[in-house]
Amino acid sequence: MKTAIATVSISGDLREKLAAIAAAGFDGIEIFENDFLAFDGGPREVGQMVRDHGLEIALFQPFRDFEGMPEPQRARAFDRAERKFDLMGELGTDLVLVCSNVSPISLGGIDRAADDFRELGERAAKRGIRVGYEALAWGKHVSDHRDAWEIVRRADHPNVGLILDSFHTLAKKIDPETIRSIPGDRIFFIQLADAPKIDMDLLYWSRHFRNMPGEGDLDVAGFMRAVAATGYDGVLSLEIFNDQFRGGSPKAISVDGHRSLVYLMDQVRRAEPDIRIPVPDMPDRIPVHGVEFAEFAADETEGAELGGLLHTLGFRRAGRHIAKDVELWRQGAINIVINTEREGFAHSSYVVHGANVCDIGLKVEDASATVERARALGANFFDQPAGPGELKIPAIRGVGGGIVHFIDEKSDLARVWEIEFEPATDDDKPADAGLTRIDHVAQTMNYEEMLTWVLFYTSIFTTEKSPMVDVVDPAGLVRSQVIESEDGSLRITLNGVENRRTLAGHFLAESFGSSVQHLALATDDIFATATALRAKGFQPLVISPNYYDDLDARFGLEEDFLSRLRDNNILYDRDGNGEYFQLYSPNYGEGFFFEIVERRNGYRGYGAANAQFRTAAQKRQMRPKGMPRV
Repeated sequence: MKTAIATVSISGDLREKLAAIAAAGFDGIEIFENDFLAFDGGPREVGQMVRDHGLEIALFQPFRDFEGMPEPQRARAFDRAERKFDLMGELGTDLVLVCSNVSPISLGGIDRAADDFRELGERAAKRGIRVGYEALAWGKHVSDHRDAWEIVRRADHPNVGLILDSFHTLAKKIDPETIRSIPGDRIFFIQLADAPKIDMDLLYWSRHFRNMPGEGDLDVAGFMRAVAATGYDGVLSLEIFNDQFRGGSPKAISVDGHRSLVYLMDQVRRAEPDIRIPVPDMPDRIPVHGVEFAEFAADETEGAELGGLLHTLGFRRAGRHIAKDVELWRQGAINIVINTEREGFAHSSYVVHGANVCDIGLKVEDASATVERARALGANFFDQPAGPGELKIPAIRGVGGGIVHFIDEKSDLARVWEIEFEPATDDDKPADAGLTRIDHVAQTMNYEEMLTWVLFYTSIFTTEKSPMVDVVDPAGLVRSQVIESEDGSLRITLNGVENRRTLAGHFLAESFGSSVQHLALATDDIFATATALRAKGFQPLVISPNYYDDLDARFGLEEDFLSRLRDNNILYDRDGNGEYFQLYSPNYGEGFFFEIVERRNGYRGYGAANAQFRTAAQKRQMRPKGMPRV
């Protein structure tokens, strides 16, 4: 089964698009007529340029307002088709997409449409061309693939077949199982697109909000399972109309597209084991059991500052690397690594971003299988020479340029802290503050990159995505979406920035794209933790007293309980029976911070209602530009 992508799906001129599509691993393209018309070369030159990139033109599209036209428009429609056939011959492609008529003067009737396509098929056959008919969800008379199939069936011509588009079927809530009854050899082409569920006009929804399979909310996998059951073995192509994609990196969008198709077909293969699905063999999605470590890149001065902050949070310096300037700080099951090496990846990350979380280690069932699956899905392997006594820990490059390492229990990887670190001999080993594990990792990125991150995590790991929500910042909105495992052992919040005046936007701008903005650390008793932290000299983020007055009005809390929250600068949220408590550190650098959380009675959220009050407090605390860090 070959893969393709419509040129309209990505940004750039035609040369840029072809280079990105080829580099991502696609076999071909759908050439969108406007991309050809905007190009300054002739059709033969375009066709040769496509082939020089190792691609084929799998489809020419779109041909509009054809079937059911009254005279003289009918005759002109056939004349237009003949001219497009001439163009296709010069381009070197043999399949054209004809979309269902939307003209207000078009006439209905399945037999009338079938007669038109039978005649078009005769004309196409003389040129060695095939005609594919697609039902637009907003077509005037034909807006359902079942009606389009009936027209193709009645046309009964070998050069006329059906084109199916997942968006047009799923957006109208047509049961994709109806596809199973269509003979696979009568389906000429498959177009795929996902989309978020939005209640709006179908045409506007389609033209602005489509995204890659797996990035939205439509059942594209169910659609593709039905297609596979027909025996279809032709091209699978992406046709994505999306405002963000049109302004994004053609290389990144192309990589996402290819990853989405491989992931989709892997899902179909596992759901339909009796159907042969040609897709790269790879392990199934990998279960994750939490965050094993977070590694900071820093210089000696900032590393010492960070160590001081960790000390006030109840961490102790538990080890020093056997050969590198790397320290291990530990509390409960939380491992924080501070890397002040002057060479290697961490140093390069520091040079670009300043002090930042450059590496996340995940606890997985099988580290080697994780890398194998990630590479099959287009992720880049990360390799750095290991010194004497060091382990080779499997790793890949994450979306934002950081590294993701994988630790499992099947090998010595689980003993990395014993093997690579010598115990620290500090006299000052404070009792911990009751922090137990990393509750979640919050990553910040430009909004237009969010879908890339979502696809990266959900295609590799056994995780699901939550609906996107708007998080209020006093300077604007931040779009937030959660990726988490079913048991909550891995939680990642993705925060998309559109406004650089927000706290997240400031962090992104000042750290030159550094992604991890905060780590949330779990405790079983936030009040006991707050007391312990105070004794260690920890200075929490100060929350406005007005917040607590409003909290009382919203929840009707007992006075003693409310006072304890206020006295400890703890924020509170409730969801059904579940309760959530949040305590924040001051900002570190240009907006990084630690969060301490307690979840009670199954609370699954992230305190989004508190975000605007927390960010307001953080902005008050931020040092003016040019002032030294304290």
